[in-house]
Amino acid sequence: MNKKEEEVLRGDKDLERERKADDPMIPDGEVNPIDTDYQVGQDNVVMKVGPFGLDFHNRVFAISGLAIVAFVVITLMFQNQAEPVFTSTKNWLTANLDWFFIGAANIFVLLCLFLIVSPLGNVRLGGTEATPDFSYLGWFSMLFAAGMGIGLMFYGVSEPITHFSAAFGGTEFNADGIRTDSAPLGGAGGDQAAAIKLGMAATIFHWALHPWAIYAVLALGLALFSFNKGLPLTIRSIFYPILGERVWGWPGHIIDIIAILATLFGLATSLGLGASQAAAGLNFLFGWAEGDTTDVLLVMGITAIALISVLAGLEKGVQRLSQVNMSLAAILMLFVIIVGPTVAIFTGFAENLYNYIVNLPALSNPVGREDLGYSQGWTSFYWAWWIAWSPFVGMFIARVSRGRTVREFLISVLLIPSLACVFWMTVFGTAAIEQFVAGAEQIASEKLSLKLFIMLGGLPWTEVTSFVGIILVMVFFITSSDSGSLVIDTISAGGKVEAPVPQRIFWCTFEGLVAIALILGGGLVALQAMSLSLGLPFTIVLLASCFAVVQGLRSEPRVGKPAK
Repeated sequence: MNKKEEEVLRGDKDLERERKADDPMIPDGEVNPIDTDYQVGQDNVVMKVGPFGLDFHNRVFAISGLAIVAFVVITLMFQNQAEPVFTSTKNWLTANLDWFFIGAANIFVLLCLFLIVSPLGNVRLGGTEATPDFSYLGWFSMLFAAGMGIGLMFYGVSEPITHFSAAFGGTEFNADGIRTDSAPLGGAGGDQAAAIKLGMAATIFHWALHPWAIYAVLALGLALFSFNKGLPLTIRSIFYPILGERVWGWPGHIIDIIAILATLFGLATSLGLGASQAAAGLNFLFGWAEGDTTDVLLVMGITAIALISVLAGLEKGVQRLSQVNMSLAAILMLFVIIVGPTVAIFTGFAENLYNYIVNLPALSNPVGREDLGYSQGWTSFYWAWWIAWSPFVGMFIARVSRGRTVREFLISVLLIPSLACVFWMTVFGTAAIEQFVAGAEQIASEKLSLKLFIMLGGLPWTEVTSFVGIILVMVFFITSSDSGSLVIDTISAGGKVEAPVPQRIFWCTFEGLVAIALILGGGLVALQAMSLSLGLPFTIVLLASCFAVVQGLRSEPRVGKPAK
């Protein structure tokens, strides 16, 4: 090759890199794309409204947007009538469909574990020569902060101490703080050591393999069918092996609309939890009044900050906030380890992991349960909540996971965050239980949103650590809202990755408005009821996607496998 040919080749490679930077959906290396005439955005409405541009899917955006606006208006108009409706809906779903949610989550875990050890794990997302867009630190920070942040802060102390207290013979509360008097797996009969083991295993069950498997299945499907198959980055694309070209019609529209609604209400539940905990912390530190007014003001203020993050974009906004929050969370956890029961924490980690594995078959059993306060009041709600969150977290993980092999992806998304959650729950749960055993029994009887601050109150520098806890809740709140608006906007824009910013502003604003409407229309029960309601149809969607993901992976070239 002469010098001129080398310059031409180098120029072609530069152009190829620029082209791929402009369009992250272009694969690197071998893939097996789906041959379809559908073009991303072909059903979109593109218009100018003043200085702003809009680019959205005509049916998906219109129907989901109008449905959400109508829900907010009706709920705010009929607040008194809404509360009993939400309560009865939640109670019926958890009492009658607990077996369905628990059984579905088991299927997702088994599928992920199978893919990790199977040859299909050698498929690389984005093509055989694709490279990751983010470092491990940036990638892990974003997926962890978006996937679990607010929940870990809210339940890190409250759930372990609640299950321990119930197993020991005390009072059991469900996930919204209502007394149920039903211990996990029947309780430990007054045996304190056994109660600690059972309480921690029951907690870890809700934060380890099952929720991350729910996220991983959808995230893998989205990444595979977008980066490798060349389809739009929307939920409907996963169903091409099942629906074929019909996926671009009304069956696909319905799938994407359900995904948007499930995402929005799943986010609203988390935002409501974050607001109630931040309000409890402000009351604990500064004596600020708690109640709907404080919660609503917090939602409004933090949503406004999230809008600033939206304008900053993915790398400048979400990634930086996620890394800052992970650093703060690590500092708070390290503080609890050092000044708290250090030896008990480190010895408890391996023991808690072992007890979780030993009790996993009984905890994941979908039928014949006697501990209904736990299986229905906690597990049913959790699985529906995670499933409602899965379009948001799954698409967000997919967007930042290009270049990973399926095995690397699943180990990172499934196993590593599970271990991190086990350690987090061990640190905060052990600290709380040790305080209870030492005589601080108030920590077991206080409402869920206050338990973290009661635990921190038993350690040095209470004011500082409690303030850090409040900041963590708020920044996790901002990260979730920002990431959620990005994901919803992508779905409502027909799979366009870089849709106009005004549309993200619309969705970010309405995430806050839905949270406010639900807080005023029934509080935490209303938030949970809507997560359960939208989680139900999306569970069916996720179960169907399992088959489609396996079919898609089977047709892909694998790293290290010679081409035929």
